[in-house]
Amino acid sequence: MSLLTDLAKYDTPTVCNVIELFDVRPRNLGYMNGSIKACFPQLPPMVGYALTSTFRSMAPPSKGAAYSGLIDQIERFAEIPGPPVVVFQDLDEPVTSATFGEVMCTMYKNFGSTGLVTSGAGRDLDQVKVLDYPVFTQGTICSHGYCHIPQINVPVSVGGIMIEPGMLLHGDCNGVTTIPIEIASEIPDACQELMQAEQIVLDYCRSTGVNPKGLAGARKESVDQINALGKRLSRKK
Repeated sequence: MSLLTDLAKYDTPTVCNVIELFDVRPRNLGYMNGSIKACFPQLPPMVGYALTSTFRSMAPPSKGAAYSGLIDQIERFAEIPGPPVVVFQDLDEPVTSATFGEVMCTMYKNFGSTGLVTSGAGRDLDQVKVLDYPVFTQGTICSHGYCHIPQINVPVSVGGIMIEPGMLLHGDCNGVTTIPIEIASEIPDACQELMQAEQIVLDYCRSTGVNPKGLAGARKESVDQINALGKRLSRKK
């Protein structure tokens, strides 16, 4: 849990910048695209492990009633290596109704979930907001239709990337990224070093008597520190 607490101290763009320095994946992969947006951007970063599920609501389930699969889903929280982020791929095209509402989010949070991401929609946002439970969606729809969960802990496609069960996720007002498990423990300290290097330019810009030559010097000092950090962190040596 201390690792997740440490990761939650940093915003998602900083985490993404640090992941780039490790050279473990291309810079344009591993994070969700702009279709996935934070419903409550004022909340602090969400960190947890993906509990993946598929979702349908256009027609009744072939077996069971609406909301079938929900209890099975919560029972399978135990299969995840840490606090779960509930991740849904809405299979209906177009999206028919809301993936979640107040009751589902209350259940998830009180069973240890740290947030929810869906490629579909949400509802009850006023009620979910008071839970301080981060949710990320493509939009809102007022009804739940024939809400059910066909599959649990399977690979899903959300926000332009594949999410496997147990993947480590980090999200805030800027979006959601995956964090490669093999480098996760090194990221918090690296975030601190990166921010210190970036602070050189910020401090210069906020000082008096700024000029292009001085800015160039500050940027060089900052970039040199970032490059040195990247050289130390890079897995491509």
